[in-house]
Amino acid sequence: MGTGPTPPRKPSRRQILGSAAGLAAAAVAGGYAWQRSRSDLPDRDVPIPTGGYRFERRDAPARTVVLAADDRVLATFTDGARTALLTGPTRTWSESRTTGAVVHGDAWVRLMGSAWSQGRERTAWFREWFPKALADRSPDALAVAFQYGDGAPDVRTASGLRYAGKAHFGPQVPGRQPDSFHYRDEKSDFYDYLGVPWTFPDGTRTSPEKERYGDVDCSGFMRLVWGYRMGYPMHATNDHGIGLPRRAYAIATRAPGVLLIPNTGQPPADLSLLLPGDLVFFSIDIGRPHGIDHCGMYLGPDDDGHPRFYSSRSQANGPTMGDLAGRATLDGHGFYARGLRMARRL
Repeated sequence: MGTGPTPPRKPSRRQILGSAAGLAAAAVAGGYAWQRSRSDLPDRDVPIPTGGYRFERRDAPARTVVLAADDRVLATFTDGARTALLTGPTRTWSESRTTGAVVHGDAWVRLMGSAWSQGRERTAWFREWFPKALADRSPDALAVAFQYGDGAPDVRTASGLRYAGKAHFGPQVPGRQPDSFHYRDEKSDFYDYLGVPWTFPDGTRTSPEKERYGDVDCSGFMRLVWGYRMGYPMHATNDHGIGLPRRAYAIATRAPGVLLIPNTGQPPADLSLLLPGDLVFFSIDIGRPHGIDHCGMYLGPDDDGHPRFYSSRSQANGPTMGDLAGRATLDGHGFYARGLRMARRL
């Protein structure tokens, strides 16, 4: 059974209706909300917050690191990315059905309202927001993701909408064998899991398929976590647009944020840039026209030091960190390590 933090706050009525306007409210349901205001603008007269920490600029990628008085890293803010990596209480991530691996980590991943840029630590907004964010124990992106894994209990709104609980990958494909990579069908997006229609910012309205209720494929799962729950914008196509496109290959190449590992056609030799919450992308299905055909979220190293990720997979029939389709570490020569191609920080 998967383990994780307590269930999230309930979504608003706007989420239930599946409107694009509900994204802002979804941010509150899944993480710490950031409201942009005049205080979020650079101000040379605003002093750097005091509180026993200092700031350092680092390169590759360009980022601001917050250090405690004892040099512990308290937070990392990457230029061009909206994800904030904060240090908090250590948590345990596990999934006994599919792996004996256990990940212990003190990373808490929040979503900011706009991308970080150098000097934002000098704003009045940061002075108010940062201490609250460090102390916030509401579900972050990692906790939200595990609310769809093995053993996750159903969580519903007062009106009965299930917005969290064990997810599956997709319907069985007739004629496919259980050990087939495509035993279960793709094409299940976040609104299929929810069972509600959704209107995207461009006015495109989509309706769920009844047979896909409770299902999300790999990219649909990332959209469920980052889009619906955390409030990251989404659009309905695989083209360029505001926020997350639909398919894994499109998220890898066209989503906002920072490209950490470019696609060279081979597994990357260096994984040191990865931080929990980063999206990782794979080429594991030979013959796919777009190359990239799978995506997930990096969790951090397991207790044996092997980097693990979390994604919705066909053979596990839903979100997993396990090894059913092959060893699910990003290092070594296992199935997913051989297929790893790219990484992006939203």
